[in-house]
Amino acid sequence: MTPLPDRRTVLRTGAGAAAAVALGGVLAGDTSGRGPGPGGVLRLATGEPTAFYAAFGRLLAAEIERAHPRLSCRVRTTAGSTANIELLRDGRADLALVLTDTARAARGDGLFPRPVPVRALGRLYETYLQFAVRADSPVRTVSGLAGHKVSLGAVGSGAALLGERILNAAGLSPGTDVPVLHLRLAEAADALRDGSIEGLLVAGGVPLPTLTDLDAGPGLRFLPLAGLLPRLGGHEGLAASGLEEVPFPQGAYRGAGGVATIGVSNLLVCRPGLAPAVADAVTRLLVLRATALVPAHAVGAQFLDVRTLIGTGSVPLHPGAVSAYRSLHG
Repeated sequence: MTPLPDRRTVLRTGAGAAAAVALGGVLAGDTSGRGPGPGGVLRLATGEPTAFYAAFGRLLAAEIERAHPRLSCRVRTTAGSTANIELLRDGRADLALVLTDTARAARGDGLFPRPVPVRALGRLYETYLQFAVRADSPVRTVSGLAGHKVSLGAVGSGAALLGERILNAAGLSPGTDVPVLHLRLAEAADALRDGSIEGLLVAGGVPLPTLTDLDAGPGLRFLPLAGLLPRLGGHEGLAASGLEEVPFPQGAYRGAGGVATIGVSNLLVCRPGLAPAVADAVTRLLVLRATALVPAHAVGAQFLDVRTLIGTGSVPLHPGAVSAYRSLHG
């Protein structure tokens, strides 16, 4: 992943079967080509209210309702990826934003009591793992966090899972070598500011407004993470986890430019039973309304072109998404 020259350089664009299923409300698909299109209630699980997922989710919901007035898209803020998979599993969400790494784990590696079947509508973008300490901190590497308290993201977030793996990769035992808290971003920012934690980890676009505020005072330093990548891939390798080395863009935060961190790809996923016509309709918006789906503050989020939208790794595409991509791009 490479930094974008402009935050509006996004998905490049080129130019279903009917189904009706219950999705909290009645979500119906129209395939006549002449009808009013899909309708009902569509529930979208995002992330913390002040973070990237929620901002993207609000934009997507607005585009869905603009293009399909009979669809009501309700955005739900959550702790993040793990919580969103649980909402899909329990039938309390229809669409969800998740890290590729978490979606892969949902297939069955002990993260959940039983494998959770999910389908992808697209690989949307890549964000950054941002492990920040105060600029006046003596800590300059992850291994240097030994004995220091950190927040690894809220319980239910994908960052929380990756954070423990990052500590392990650095030879540290979470909870033993490093006292670990799981705070929401706003709480973690307050704790870093007042010195009650040494560092915080978050996954998101850059710059994140909350971190920008911290960078202005007391100031931040970002720990390099890319050197730990070889120990994070697991038996399936890094590609399956959606992880890769990426430098912070110049100007994202004071002094962060060029620091080698980890890029994490993000998916829009759904329950397998989502109506094909609805999956088709939402997928088309990912391609055709791409420029309207970039949160204003996401300078460093790498939005991917249509060739990569379909690259969802070990998470299969929903048949409705396949239909949309074939129709648009052959």
